[in-house]
Amino acid sequence: MTKSGRPRARKGVKIKPTDLGPSQLRLESPPEDLQALARQVEEDGGAVLAAYREPLGGHALLFAALPVDKVEPTPFQRDVSDAHVLKLTRAMDKTRRYLDPIIAVREDGAYRTPNGGHRLTALKELGAKAVLALLVPEREVAYQILALNIEKAHNLRERSLEVARMVRDLAQAGSDRRESDMTLELEEPALVTLGFAYEQRGRLSGGAYAPALRKVDQFLDAKLPDAVPERERRAAMVLQLDDAVAEAVEKLKARGFTSPYLKAFVVARINPLRFMKGSVPPFDELLATMTKRARGMDPAKIRTEDVARSGGPADAE
Repeated sequence: MTKSGRPRARKGVKIKPTDLGPSQLRLESPPEDLQALARQVEEDGGAVLAAYREPLGGHALLFAALPVDKVEPTPFQRDVSDAHVLKLTRAMDKTRRYLDPIIAVREDGAYRTPNGGHRLTALKELGAKAVLALLVPEREVAYQILALNIEKAHNLRERSLEVARMVRDLAQAGSDRRESDMTLELEEPALVTLGFAYEQRGRLSGGAYAPALRKVDQFLDAKLPDAVPERERRAAMVLQLDDAVAEAVEKLKARGFTSPYLKAFVVARINPLRFMKGSVPPFDELLATMTKRARGMDPAKIRTEDVARSGGPADAE
């Protein structure tokens, strides 16, 4: 809200909400597709608690109780954090309440949640028989995972792996969507490339390379099945760069450098973008240049004060 008490107009936000008031959100006569979904829920052993429209776009959905054993996370969702599940189970055990419904879509007689992996796991560990869910008829909502996820803040690795898994899932399903049409779901092109790299190297210091990648990576104007090989190729270039940086770091260590920020120092040292104004080089050219510079780095020319000035962590994730 602004100081005058009026809602703040956010830059880039264009939605004009519906004029539906609270009493108009309840659906006395749901549309046929929602009625069909409600029948499927009942046949699956669940129960529909309400049918309503959400207030922004007026989209119809169900509030349902689903059998917990028929609900799983979407296959492209981030891996569950055991520490976060432990925190949730302890909170639920203490309060003896579960008050935060997950979002779900129905698929092949089961249910997938794009944003409820931790809550679902916690409920299963506690032995709950049902989970409350906002059941959305449109399956594509499951792919808007990063925009919808409200559980635990994503770090770079988690965000990158999710978008990479999403691209693979859609590609394997034969989707004809273009990567460039999925800016909401994928957020930024560098995440896709990093995600494919993280698949190959789980402990990749993606945060060290993300700033440079964000300046040169772009969404591909290609259908997702055709985009996958290109993302794999770009990821391979990132891993080659990472190998070269690791070699440079080892050379510095052999010369007696012990700073925890050696990787950040090396990446900053070999990155030509910091001296460039205006247009930047293409993706391939930048990574080839950085890889060559990393392999050719002479540790004898590095001073202790150079490393000390670099500061900052090597992996800001």
